Amino acid sequence: MGKLTDIQIRAWIKANERFEQRGDGDGLCLCFRENYAVPVWKFRYRFAGKQRIVILGSYSVLSLADARKTAKELSARVALGHDVAGEKQERKKAAIAKIEAEKNAVTVAQLCDEFFERIILPTWKHSDIVRRRIENDIKPCIGKMKAEDVKPRDVDDMLQTIVKRGAPTIANDVLRWTKRIFDFAVKRHVVIYNPASAFDPSDAGGKEESRDRWLTREEIIQLFQVMREMLGTFSVENLYAVRLLLLLAVRKEELIAAPWSEFDLDNAVWHLPAERTKTSSAIDIPLPPLALETLKELHRLANGRICVFPARKAQHRMIPHIDLNTLNAAMAKHIRPRLKDVPNFTIHDFRRTARTHLAALGVDPFVAERCLNHKIKGVEGIYNRHDYFDERKAALNEWANLLKALEEGKPDYNVIPMKKAKKGNTAT
Repeated sequence: MGKLTDIQIRAWIKANERFEQRGDGDGLCLCFRENYAVPVWKFRYRFAGKQRIVILGSYSVLSLADARKTAKELSARVALGHDVAGEKQERKKAAIAKIEAEKNAVTVAQLCDEFFERIILPTWKHSDIVRRRIENDIKPCIGKMKAEDVKPRDVDDMLQTIVKRGAPTIANDVLRWTKRIFDFAVKRHVVIYNPASAFDPSDAGGKEESRDRWLTREEIIQLFQVMREMLGTFSVENLYAVRLLLLLAVRKEELIAAPWSEFDLDNAVWHLPAERTKTSSAIDIPLPPLALETLKELHRLANGRICVFPARKAQHRMIPHIDLNTLNAAMAKHIRPRLKDVPNFTIHDFRRTARTHLAALGVDPFVAERCLNHKIKGVEGIYNRHDYFDERKAALNEWANLLKALEEGKPDYNVIPMKKAKKGNTAT
């Protein structure tokens, strides 16, 4: 039989004439079995004394001319000693393996989630701090990448993005957590090496200096004036949060995540349990009248929900309180731009502000330190278990009076320094 023609092939298709093989020469043949919708091109050759076949494709996608060209190329490779059928099988296996690998690859986002669930949740009291760094900084930059594909340059790009937005301390935090996350990945054989291992703080936010920022009377007056002016865009709950953070000198996460069950408003005490404090030390916090007034209004606004600052959006139902970053974001967006003449400050600086004004009010250093739930250092801290509750109550009442005056725009509130408190009895 001579060379095939397109006219012949179309005639066979039209007549539905079935056949096992009709050759075109040089190993190229056409097959039209009963179970084929259209004829299929095959290339036949011998390799190491055995008959080998390569399926080239159907007539509907590979024309007679293209089939001949392909067969000629394959014949030349066979002449050079290549097993083209075997090579095709290897390519197919490699393609399938790559697809499976892609399907099973662990992304950085998945790695972060597993690290958070296995390492952070079981051991960290304030796990939201880590979750915030993961969700706000790591995932947006490299979360979609396969963990094994992350290179040092990707880590550097992520860190520099954070530094350029003016958050060097956060860049240092992100570096620390990225290192730990990829160390976790190395242990699980997800990656071979840690792409963040060569970095240190000088590559991120630099050496962190101890902060000494606190707000003066005039700055506190300006802060509350701007917050009142922005009510509507800056919620009254946010204003109350700032007031309570300044007044009670507690940490942000201790207040934001507080449930109402910790508060005894009738006796004006907040029972802050050890598991929710940074120092793992429970403390009873006396509530001055200004704090009670604020908390009662927040209780009304909470409308029966379990937290002092309940979640405001439906998508946060899994967390009963507002996100720990909510107040920071609201301050940055609505308040800081209107305080252009006030040097930058952070919410954490409110504790230092309270401590500084307590000192100005003549509060004994032991009492002031206990107001911040700081442990007393040295031998005194080991043997003295007196909690200075009455002294702390008097001190916070004085500070509340001053803070209320400043909220009302009265910078010249008359301060009469308190008498130094006597140290409490040592515990037996």
